[in-house]
Amino acid sequence: MTMIATSPSLADSVARSFDAKRRIAFAIPAIIIAYLIYAAISFDIAGLAQRARFDNAAVLLSDFWSHKTHVTRDNRTGTVVVAIEGENKGTYPEGMLPDWVTIVGDVTTVDLGTGHVVTYDDAGARFVVPGYGTIDIRPVNGKPVLTAPQPIPDWISVAENKVSVTTDAGRFSYSRSKVETFRYQAGWELWFFTLDSSFYGKGLGELVSLAVVGDRIDPDRSNSGYMLSEFWTNKMWRHGDVAWAIFETILMAFLGTMTAALVALPLSFLAARNFMPLGAFRFAARRIFDFVRGVDGLIWTIILSRAFGPGPMTGAIAIAITDVGSFGKTFSEALENIDEKQVEGIRSTGANATLRARFGVIPQLMPVLLAQVLYYLESNTRSATVIGAIVGGGIGLLLTQAIQTQKDWEEVAYYIVLIILMVMMMDSLSGWLRRKLIKGE
Repeated sequence: MTMIATSPSLADSVARSFDAKRRIAFAIPAIIIAYLIYAAISFDIAGLAQRARFDNAAVLLSDFWSHKTHVTRDNRTGTVVVAIEGENKGTYPEGMLPDWVTIVGDVTTVDLGTGHVVTYDDAGARFVVPGYGTIDIRPVNGKPVLTAPQPIPDWISVAENKVSVTTDAGRFSYSRSKVETFRYQAGWELWFFTLDSSFYGKGLGELVSLAVVGDRIDPDRSNSGYMLSEFWTNKMWRHGDVAWAIFETILMAFLGTMTAALVALPLSFLAARNFMPLGAFRFAARRIFDFVRGVDGLIWTIILSRAFGPGPMTGAIAIAITDVGSFGKTFSEALENIDEKQVEGIRSTGANATLRARFGVIPQLMPVLLAQVLYYLESNTRSATVIGAIVGGGIGLLLTQAIQTQKDWEEVAYYIVLIILMVMMMDSLSGWLRRKLIKGE
């Protein structure tokens, strides 16, 4: 009878338990979905999608892997300038033009390919677009007047003082002051040698021949040394400056990480319960670690840049301050978990506290210390890029400057590729050191 009386109670208890778990199983996804709906409404996801300009994104992506050449005529003086990316450093010198630009007297012809031809002359400018017709622009009372087949398509923009045409072959713009044509081409132009270099336009075979058996172009140095110098001092891509910026970024991360480890190691003994019996000292040490770790590295960077001025060393100090808190917490917890028997064995020999720490504690702590330091070194290499943009040092500064121009997107892509390669290199290096120093492989 007792078993019969308790069975329904047990069954009810199990049923209630299953019901509670079932409600929780449905409640948690419901809460998550409700939060996502709230976030979508709060951040106006629908409005963001409507405001998105995917055409601009496509142009930006194409600028990452291509370059454009500007063919510009000053409408006041008639002067024609052909320049890669529109920069003075990429301007074709007198007597040198790309093979798709022809200047005969006052007539300039720009062949964009696939039948797209732009012509500048004293009367104005014309753009022949296959499948559409001729776009003729002539100045009247100082303003451009458009004559083109009707209706005007949406890829032709007509304003009071400017006419713009965008096609797959290139872009064209006519204003009161100038007329300009842009031709896009794949690749990072002038990456090896600029237009004024003696090696520009030569193929790989010619360059190898010049480096090995060719007559010296500069009597004072070998052709191979001359090539390296021309590449290293490239005015468009500044390879020498970029290499130094990469070195500054790595140095910033290295100095900050190693300084933090050296400072945090002795302080961590004050925060470890088994090494500091006085609770007040432990409390103070741990709160210091919490404070410096609780303030983000970027905040420390901004504060220190106001105090010490810009520079890579300021970034290294910001990294060191932040990592002191992280290392101090990690090292103190590792100290609290060491094997006390090994320390007692050293103590039995009559060793003092310093020797006990050296031979009984540090060997146990070393694997944790090395693993954490190497991990943070790898992580800080990425962080140093952002910090460098604030303090004015390293590859982060060059990246920020290229983004701010809103036109040097191929340089942005170049710097991003270098940053990724730098992080991959540091990852491989830290992994190799971890295997050598910790596992002894």
